[in-house]
Amino acid sequence: MTDDKDQFQAAAVENEAAGHGGLSQAELDEMVASSDTGGRSPAGPVGVFIMLVALAWSLFQLWFASPIPFMVGFGVFNDTEARSIHLGFAIFLAFAAYPAARTPFQLGLGVVVPLLLAFLFFVGAKDGTSTWWIPLVALLVVGAILLGSPKDRIPFWEWGLALVGAATALYLYVYYAEISQRVGAPITQDFIVSVFGLMLLLEATRRALGPALMIVATVFLVYTVLGPYMPGIIAHKGNNLSEIVNHQWITTEGVFGIALGVSTSFVFLFVLFGSLLDRAGAGNYFIQVAFSLMGHMKGGPAKAAVVSSAMTGLISGSSIANVVTTGTFTIPLMKKVGFSSEKAGAVEVASSVNGQIMPPVMGAAAFLMVEYVGIPYFDVVKHAFLPAVISYIALVYIVHLEALKAGMEGLPRAYEPKPIVQRLVGIAFTIAVICALSFAVYYGMGWIRPAFPETAAYIIFAFLTAIYVALLYVASKEEPLELDDPNAPVTSLPLPGPTVRSGLHFILPVVVLVWALMVDRLSPGLSAFWAAAYMVFILLTQRPLMALFRGAGNLGGSIREGFLDLIDGLVVGARNMIGIGIATATAGIIVGAVSQTGVGSALADVVEVLSGGYIMAILLLTAVLSLILGMGLPTTANYIVVSALLAPVIVTLGQQNGLIVPLIAVHLFVFYFGIMADVTPPVGLASFAAAAVSGGDPIKTGFVAFFYSLRTAALPFLFIFNTELLLIGVNWAQGIFVFVVATIAMLLFAAATQGWFLAKNRFYETIALLLVAFTLFRPGFWMDMVFPPYSEEAPTEIVSAAGETAAGEELRVRVAGVNDLGDPIEFVAIVPIGEGATGEEKLEAAGLMFREEGDKMIIDDVSFGSAAEGAGLDWDQEVLRVLKPIGQPSKYLMFIPALLLLALVVFLQKQRAPAPRREEAVAA
Repeated sequence: MTDDKDQFQAAAVENEAAGHGGLSQAELDEMVASSDTGGRSPAGPVGVFIMLVALAWSLFQLWFASPIPFMVGFGVFNDTEARSIHLGFAIFLAFAAYPAARTPFQLGLGVVVPLLLAFLFFVGAKDGTSTWWIPLVALLVVGAILLGSPKDRIPFWEWGLALVGAATALYLYVYYAEISQRVGAPITQDFIVSVFGLMLLLEATRRALGPALMIVATVFLVYTVLGPYMPGIIAHKGNNLSEIVNHQWITTEGVFGIALGVSTSFVFLFVLFGSLLDRAGAGNYFIQVAFSLMGHMKGGPAKAAVVSSAMTGLISGSSIANVVTTGTFTIPLMKKVGFSSEKAGAVEVASSVNGQIMPPVMGAAAFLMVEYVGIPYFDVVKHAFLPAVISYIALVYIVHLEALKAGMEGLPRAYEPKPIVQRLVGIAFTIAVICALSFAVYYGMGWIRPAFPETAAYIIFAFLTAIYVALLYVASKEEPLELDDPNAPVTSLPLPGPTVRSGLHFILPVVVLVWALMVDRLSPGLSAFWAAAYMVFILLTQRPLMALFRGAGNLGGSIREGFLDLIDGLVVGARNMIGIGIATATAGIIVGAVSQTGVGSALADVVEVLSGGYIMAILLLTAVLSLILGMGLPTTANYIVVSALLAPVIVTLGQQNGLIVPLIAVHLFVFYFGIMADVTPPVGLASFAAAAVSGGDPIKTGFVAFFYSLRTAALPFLFIFNTELLLIGVNWAQGIFVFVVATIAMLLFAAATQGWFLAKNRFYETIALLLVAFTLFRPGFWMDMVFPPYSEEAPTEIVSAAGETAAGEELRVRVAGVNDLGDPIEFVAIVPIGEGATGEEKLEAAGLMFREEGDKMIIDDVSFGSAAEGAGLDWDQEVLRVLKPIGQPSKYLMFIPALLLLALVVFLQKQRAPAPRREEAVAA
């Protein structure tokens, strides 16, 4: 998307020269459209037709996710058929909504890639398949691209690409029964459809997402064909055209694989839910609430930007849309209280991009993790929650430090603040009321379901509707929320009470979503369906009921406006999904190539050689690769690619080096660095969008935003080594303790990286703060150096070591054996010790039996389904080392020297901290 960025930057400079702070609203809308929903919206019948196609896509996805087809016995689609229809809509709209005209480089790629693939497929037909038609397919695609693609209309050749692309995607749906009878033996028709499909999918990717993902997918297709000619470490036998067609298009191993399945089943509904919620007015409500509550603080608009972006992140899966939606309002106000254009844009970028790590949606990655990691959605959200909240708290603190450094003030309030004690009492009372209501609802629902099993759903809906009507009545007594002009003089902030009350009903659909996911444990797709269905109900009734309560009359006009809001929300939701649908399908090419060629195991060897086997070096390589790929790939596609390539490598090499890394921690690690690429210059599109709004320099904005985002970059390394941050293996009380300690540690890390705590840091104070933060995050690091947690025993002493280890504790055993390919391998296994009177009995309870061969200890038997088998142990493996757990003082004792060092820094900085102003002291 380099040309888009150049246009944004040039337009921002022109506006700045003309006396404007950034782009106009129309230009900002066009920017979001060109990157998220498609830059082409022709007028007249063609525009209406595209709108109807997008509307049909949304209605199909609602139908597919709903229980209605199963109730009426009609319109039931299996997963493969639904994926086929989903991709058909996505490809058709990609060609209809995104014009081909980009930079000459991108246009050249659009020509070169089909010709290259045609040559490869022609050469790759090693099985004697007739391939005379392949060059013709490529020439047709190239010719349609070269004929041009205007923005204001769709020429007939573009219609041809759209229809043929959709037809190739729908092929699996139309011929599903026939294909199922000949899997592995494609016919000529399969070849033609698949070659057309792959070429047109890659062209749709170039249009909707830019060149990066197209290039990466093409490289993997080249690698699939030219495997024998690759360097020895990554060489493979090569695959012929029949194998590629069967793997990539005709089965669900490639394009129609897990990633597209997640997009079809889960992601669309969540994106649609966010679109409907935003169309109802929730986005504006979140912004106004954040400003009313936080705008008066030091750097208040920036703090409000962080909070509003966190809330908007719940309903938006796009960094750029989040930047433009909240940034249009927040960036000018941040500049008004003293932030430079670059810092104002950077705060918005850092907070908007982080919206993608915020559960429950997480920019679609959460649903992919469910499939790839194989754990329930509830667990994904649980593991992701703590780092996301800590990251946002730290960003608010960074903004506070920037305000302190610059001596900024907040915006004026229209009311006198209450005394601090009264405010604290009010907050405590509010929390108590919310907790009481939560308990009442939770246990009330728990009583309704068994008491009325047949009608519980209707009772709950009636209950929700009564609450909705009551909240809407309360909102009707307040003035409607209007999005103020951020460039107008700010005389006062809105009152918090009326602002909060004016949109409390927007919380209900979020409650429905979270309840269905977390309490009822419904599937993500069904949960999103019920939440979206409730949003449909709200959109249709909100305006008429509000008009009724306010006595405004014109009930018919209100009903019509509500219906138009619903249609608009459904259409925008579908157009927001074009890029995600295309990205997941194209990422499927990469995943399919990895599984077909076995490059994953070869890559593990490459990474091991480059890293020297050190886990930290492996993590750094993974982080860098994620950043590089993320510079051109959407977050979702980046996550799919890097997790498919490197997540298993980290787990395997970590195990070989004695670090047992949970798979969810690795996937979150990859995901965090994928979203960092939206920030990182020179390609971070979110930074360019923010600069376009602020009128600042986009590269400088990106660097400042990256500096603000160091906390997000540090967290993945921390939770790899301290999985308590992901709430793994902790109870609720321990979780609260971890949250408090980790939050303090992250605030200290932010103070160190920002160079300001109570006063400007001296270099040794920065080092001290980093040491304290690291100690709070990983107290076990220092404790293990002072008191090693394990004693090493000889392999032949494993039985006696097991006898001295209490049941429930774990032995660490390093073993040598062979992997599935017969190659030698060494790794560390964690063996839970079972109950027993002797070491032999304890090991047998764990599923292990040994035999001695001289001075060697060999595993003689591993019980099926035992803990030992789960740890990766197998027959004939040799035990190399045995690590027996020994008593160790509590690692939290390391907090004592850390807190003493922190107290010293506080003492030193208090001596030179600026005195508070007199009016601030009086207010406090």
